[in-house]
Amino acid sequence: MKKFLLLTLLFSITISAQDAQIKDFDSIVNMKEAKEYIKEKKSKKNKIIIFNEAKHQSALALDLYKSGAATVVSDTEKTKYKVIEKTTTTNYRVSYIFFDGLKMSYSQINTLRDKILKKYKEGTPFSQLAKQYSMDENANNGGDLGWFEKGLTHPTFEAEISNNIYKIGDVFTIDIVQNQWYYVILKTHDPKEIQEIKVLKIVEPLK
Repeated sequence: MKKFLLLTLLFSITISAQDAQIKDFDSIVNMKEAKEYIKEKKSKKNKIIIFNEAKHQSALALDLYKSGAATVVSDTEKTKYKVIEKTTTTNYRVSYIFFDGLKMSYSQINTLRDKILKKYKEGTPFSQLAKQYSMDENANNGGDLGWFEKGLTHPTFEAEISNNIYKIGDVFTIDIVQNQWYYVILKTHDPKEIQEIKVLKIVEPLK
């Protein structure tokens, strides 16, 4: 009986020690512990946030990329940040002009694409052509898709833009016939390895 009680006590102490570790901000080393910590604290201000070095270049983000942790103090609260996960992914960047095959015939699309390619070779900026001809909202960005991760676009699209035969400045077409999507593509950047970090953010009121 005494042995059973001793084992139970030791088990309880072990569990309590684990709980205490989870409660210690500095001891958190993975997403599971971070989520448990957030759940325990029960504050809408506490969360996991993601920084991407291609999109986030604030002083805070740069500090986190470099040191892995940061603390910001205001008059009423202290906010602590800690990098929990780091990943590096291949990202691509191109500009495009999109044609919707449900709204135009393939013949009409090819006629327009030939016209666009001719204008581009004659010196018309691709961004201007995208704003004029592209049939989706990215026309407002001059066709620039921005940096995007490998695996986020249609496999046919990704396979073509990642083809090593194309160099920066090359213009080519992509047809995704099954979806009725047709493109004119301008390769603007080579693929780039971009770091992304998942950060635990905890906000504590100052007493």
